[in-house]
Amino acid sequence: MNRRIASGSARGARLLAGMGLGAVAARAAYVALTRRPPGLNGLPGEEVWDRTNHRGEPVTLLEGPALVAGAAAAGLLAPGGTGRTRAAALLAGAASGILGGYDDLAGTASSRGFKGHLGALARGEVTSGAVKILGIGATGLAAAALAGSPAPTRRGRAFDTAVNGVIVAGSANLMNLFDLRPGRAIKVGLLAGTPLALARPSAAVAAAPLGAAAALLPEDLAERAMLGDTGSNAFGALLGLAATRLGRGPRLAVLGGLVALNAASEFVSFTKVIAANPVLNKLDMLGRRPVAAPRPATSAADKPDMEDAFRPHVPPQPGPAGNGVAADPA
Repeated sequence: MNRRIASGSARGARLLAGMGLGAVAARAAYVALTRRPPGLNGLPGEEVWDRTNHRGEPVTLLEGPALVAGAAAAGLLAPGGTGRTRAAALLAGAASGILGGYDDLAGTASSRGFKGHLGALARGEVTSGAVKILGIGATGLAAAALAGSPAPTRRGRAFDTAVNGVIVAGSANLMNLFDLRPGRAIKVGLLAGTPLALARPSAAVAAAPLGAAAALLPEDLAERAMLGDTGSNAFGALLGLAATRLGRGPRLAVLGGLVALNAASEFVSFTKVIAANPVLNKLDMLGRRPVAAPRPATSAADKPDMEDAFRPHVPPQPGPAGNGVAADPA
């Protein structure tokens, strides 16, 4: 009995240490990045990362890189993980963040969702979203293979790698789909990630990104910053990787839920579903500023897209076409 209590106390201490490291590292990264925003292609950092949101106020995309950096640093330093798990987490978080960052900085809104991006690819048009979808899919499989499987047979290990790869990639995409309102993606991640943090097999992976996201939530809710594709893809991928440490039964249940939600997003607006449910809407509005009234439309072309009302407004960017930030979540 005493041994069991001691084991539980040690596991709780490791969890708190991982979350604490993630929070401290993410805040430090955010302060450093916003103090001196990194430039790109000769453009000053403010012009690269700053956008104007639906209220006409400045918002920075540097919350995403701060989450990626904080989760990566804490994942390497936090106690409790194996070498393979740490390497897989670094790959899943960093690669998903880089691919999301590419879509943030080089994407356009010409295509949306799996259907839009893959349809464009079938026509010979390579969109930034298609690059991200294919890249995160490959990253998910690579991270799953690196993390390994306890299955005793080669066929079992191959099956686990395929399932786990889809979970990592599906989680990365799904989290991005919730990044349409201030704080929403982080709230969803905290709610989904808490059971993973409390489960022994997945706690070591879940702790760092949960701590990093929680530390950045005030900036997101205050509409000073947003995760963007960089942060939401990385956050989702890391929580997906944590879920792959569960037993086969729970993993298959997670896989089914992810496939269903990602498929439903092609036909259903999550924002409308949340707004129509009093409980979900109350959680969604918790800690947020009151919703701004939309500007009156002067013509059909001026009518605001309410699904993207809380995404940053993308001003025209200098240089060749395609240097703006993608407003679509896929």
